[in-house]
Amino acid sequence: MGTDVSSRTFTREDRQRYRERMQRCMDALGTMLVEESFSFPRQQMGLEIELNLVDAACRPAMANSEVLEKIDDPSFTLELGQHNLEVNVPPRELAGNETLDLERELVSTLASADDKAHDAGTSIVMIGVLPTLRQEHFERRWLSQQARYTTLNDQILAARGEEVVLSMEGSPLPGRAGEKLSSYAESIMPEAACTSVQLHLQVAPDDFAAHWNVAQALAGVQVAIAANSPFLLGRALWHETRIPLFLQATDTRTQELKNQGVRPRVWFGERWITSIFDLFEENVRYFPALLPETGDEDPLDVLGSGGTPSLTELRLHNGTVWRWNRPVYDVVDGVPHLRVENRVLPAGPTVLDTMANAAFFYGAQRALTTLERPLWTQMSFHAAEENLYAGSRHGMGAQLYWPGIGWVPPDELVLRRLLPLAHEGLRACGVSDAARERYLGVIEARCLARRTGSQWQRDTVALLEERGADRDAALSAMLGRYVELSHAGEPVHTWPVGL
Repeated sequence: MGTDVSSRTFTREDRQRYRERMQRCMDALGTMLVEESFSFPRQQMGLEIELNLVDAACRPAMANSEVLEKIDDPSFTLELGQHNLEVNVPPRELAGNETLDLERELVSTLASADDKAHDAGTSIVMIGVLPTLRQEHFERRWLSQQARYTTLNDQILAARGEEVVLSMEGSPLPGRAGEKLSSYAESIMPEAACTSVQLHLQVAPDDFAAHWNVAQALAGVQVAIAANSPFLLGRALWHETRIPLFLQATDTRTQELKNQGVRPRVWFGERWITSIFDLFEENVRYFPALLPETGDEDPLDVLGSGGTPSLTELRLHNGTVWRWNRPVYDVVDGVPHLRVENRVLPAGPTVLDTMANAAFFYGAQRALTTLERPLWTQMSFHAAEENLYAGSRHGMGAQLYWPGIGWVPPDELVLRRLLPLAHEGLRACGVSDAARERYLGVIEARCLARRTGSQWQRDTVALLEERGADRDAALSAMLGRYVELSHAGEPVHTWPVGL
């Protein structure tokens, strides 16, 4: 959920003032880190889930304002496209039965919201990329009616100076030739096709670098075993098509700038870090402001008078650099804290699958940060990045690099190495045995079955096409069945293929 901004045109003076204010924010952040100003009373988690709206024919329903009004729940907000919503879960402790309670609350909240959505002739779908999206759904007119989104759209396209290019080659369906996508869009609406789950974990400042580094190392494994985005504009593409799509949809670089090595705003990064300060410093150094709007606060003055600065400009800028693991500075009740925001996971297929993905991440991350020899000293940063793209493209069929093992399929890596560590990490976090066994049991069964949401979608579409359906009919029928099974709530590895 982003900060809203005005829709005015930004001037050269605005940009210079913003740059100066960001530097003062950096100075304040550096002072706060040195003086240990941050709160960390207990480990807390948070969750955001981006959602899609579809009509009775499983086509995108551009009705989020109407549905949001009917839901009438402050935990729901608009997202980029008019077929998108987002639900935000208030932070809570990770320990005990909190995850089980959260699962029950999410099931109830989403069921209630879906009932309200039906009043507007729509249904809510948790999926990484809506497979029934078509080129016409990427038109600028379908942006949500909020100044932040229209301004962001205009700023990205102005920086780029030309259309958004969508180009990718897919992982073939069984027994088929690979499919390619080559398309254009005159808005950033393709970004609205990318609906994700964002996991937040509050960490102590001294522990931030270890948690971020481990999250980077886990990213490829996460997407490989949880992929749920295989189709875009009628083509079978990557198992987690969100990953290349998000990069391309928000790319401010022309081809010439790419050739020069200019960094993309959807960014994995380029090195292991030693402090959260490294990440904010990179953001300021490498990325021009997209939304250079300044507030009234001088962060150094606030800090000097004993207050807690909001670091408004730094946080706004951070929201326009879309790292797969993003640093977060936030202030609650006047007390600052730091979080790692993990952004690699797709939405869905079910609440149970989502909770299982979260539990695996939190548990494996915790255990890997406590290794006697740090994980990030045993593998190159480039290897972690390559794992992300391999896992996204091939899902369970990927080959990932892992220290001490070498190249290994993601299901084998999880079952042999990471799942025992995830159990250990959740125990260390104080998670109850019932919660730990429930969620990691789903991950184990999914890896044994080698069936993700993406694999189920691909297998079902392939079967329907073998029975004579064309691609559009197969995608619509598959999505209809997906919605039924998703609402039933059983994890995706148990879903039967076909209708």
